[in-house]
Amino acid sequence: MTLIKSISGIRGTIGGKVRNNLTPIDAVKFAAAYGIWLKKHHATKKRLTVVVGRDARISGKMISSLVSNTLVGVGIDVINASLSTTPTVEVAVTLENADGGIIITASHNPKQWNALKLLNEKGEFLNAAEGEKILEIAASDNFEFSLIDDIGSFIKKQDYIGKHIEEVLALDLVDVTAIKKAKFKIVVDGVNSSGGIAIPALLDKLGVETVKLYCEPTGEFPHNPEPLKEHLTDISKLVVTEKAHLGIVVDPDVDRLAFINEDGSMFGEEYTLVACADYVLSKNPGNTVSNLSSSRALRDVTNKHGGTYTASAVGEVNVVEQMKKTKAVIGGEGNGGIIYPASHYGRDSLVGVGLFLSHLAHTKLSCKELRATYPDYYMSKEKIALTPNIKVNLILEKMSQRYKDEEINTIDGVKIDFKNEWVHLRKSNTEPIIRIYTESNSQKNADTLAKKIMKEIQDIVSN
Repeated sequence: MTLIKSISGIRGTIGGKVRNNLTPIDAVKFAAAYGIWLKKHHATKKRLTVVVGRDARISGKMISSLVSNTLVGVGIDVINASLSTTPTVEVAVTLENADGGIIITASHNPKQWNALKLLNEKGEFLNAAEGEKILEIAASDNFEFSLIDDIGSFIKKQDYIGKHIEEVLALDLVDVTAIKKAKFKIVVDGVNSSGGIAIPALLDKLGVETVKLYCEPTGEFPHNPEPLKEHLTDISKLVVTEKAHLGIVVDPDVDRLAFINEDGSMFGEEYTLVACADYVLSKNPGNTVSNLSSSRALRDVTNKHGGTYTASAVGEVNVVEQMKKTKAVIGGEGNGGIIYPASHYGRDSLVGVGLFLSHLAHTKLSCKELRATYPDYYMSKEKIALTPNIKVNLILEKMSQRYKDEEINTIDGVKIDFKNEWVHLRKSNTEPIIRIYTESNSQKNADTLAKKIMKEIQDIVSN
């Protein structure tokens, strides 16, 4: 059982001991710390408002209630968006002119996990320095709550998904007319969370015939909720059975997006961003950003359109920071996260669906034919569980030394760029593991490189 405090928020498994897991006491403590920090951050304002939303996890109602009422106790007005998506809450913060937001979700983690993702007044994730201040407040246990006349208010608003959809439909590059003319039939896997509500509702507005799979928001995930090929056999079969044009898969909080081709094969989660970027850059040339663990294919597509590609450290806040620096017109992460500044600076699967279907409708290609227009890169994604005897920094230092004659990037872990392939090693922000990502010109080569690197790490640990 685990509690992780990082740039990605406060994340842990439900139940167990205080300070070791995400217990009710830990949820209250970190919500209070966020509220106290927010009041200091906006010291000149008399009254603050925070939007709170959650995915459909079984623990979601409990944690949301604890968090919301703690903020009320700190003297902050709470707008509870109830069942929602991460990008929807981000949009809601700006729609309400709120001072912050909290999303109760553990994203792609299994059902025993939950988390508090913290937003600023722009609906964007807090940076590392801001997160560190909140952790310091939480560690101090020096909380001061409001007296009875100063406690906050609590109201529920449950129409934000609809408002979010309207925002997506209003984007200039989401061609509603073209999508309706294409008469798409699409299978949707909502992994029994809020995506099962949001994605079909968006598709309905786009005139798409939708076949729902696991779209009941029960929080009982029917398969591992990370949208990877090995977890998506059911939708792959159903796309073929239903003779659908494609399948759409999202994770529980709807900030990761993957597509299934018409023959049941994977479009490739790394290529979600590549395809959306290709479409956006064809209409609005400019720069792009993705993180160090993302495919080289985005660089290739960006170069094709005359733009400049930049890599950032892993983590949405890092991608956003780099996008603002380079004035990127689109960016994101290779795990299927689309960040489109014309909408907002957050990974958004609803925006991704709108852009991707517009691209598909304009090209008049099938999903598989569109994928064939992009360069072929193959990735292997492995991990090593952390144990007390594994010293991550020492491992990274020794691997850097071992490959010092290659191109090395150490802004986030260690990335080693070879001529035709690369490997990225880093400690996860969301799980107690070392992530090992490789990319090469064939799946065999990517897998071979990953196994080679894993053996070298094991040798370091053993010695």
